[in-house]
Amino acid sequence: MPTLRIVIALPQVMITLACAPAIHSGAREPVVVERLYFGRHSADTLIVTDSAWAVFVTEVVTPRFPAGLTVWSATGQWRNPDGRIQREPSLVLELVLPTRTQNNDAAIVAIVAEYKRRFRQEAVLRVVMPAHAGHD
Repeated sequence: MPTLRIVIALPQVMITLACAPAIHSGAREPVVVERLYFGRHSADTLIVTDSAWAVFVTEVVTPRFPAGLTVWSATGQWRNPDGRIQREPSLVLELVLPTRTQNNDAAIVAIVAEYKRRFRQEAVLRVVMPAHAGHD
C-alpha cells in the first residue's frame, strides 16, 4: 500500500502529513514514533519564522525522511534554572517509522544538530515511543 500523503499549505509554511510506510489497512503493526520539539525563541525573540522553518524542513528533514512526517505548532513551558516559568512557541515534528535503526537514529541526531546550529538553540527535546499503527 502506498504512503498516504496530505499536504496543507499555511501562510509561508508547507506541512506534509504522512502515514507510516508499509502499514496495511485494518492491521495494527508495531512502529516507532519519534517526536521532536523545536523551540522558536532565542532570548524571548522569535527567530524561527514560518518561512525559516519551511526551508529547514525542505533542506534538512525531508531529504532524510522523504516517506513522510507530521508537523504541528505548540506552546512549550518549562522552569528555567532561576525558577521562573518560561513559555515559548514551538514546532513539533513527528515521524512514524517501521523500526528504530542506526540510520534513522543518525538522521535524527543530524536534524537536531543542524537545528541547534542554524537557530542558535541550546536543545531539542526528543521523545521515542513504541506504538502500534494501522490505517482505518
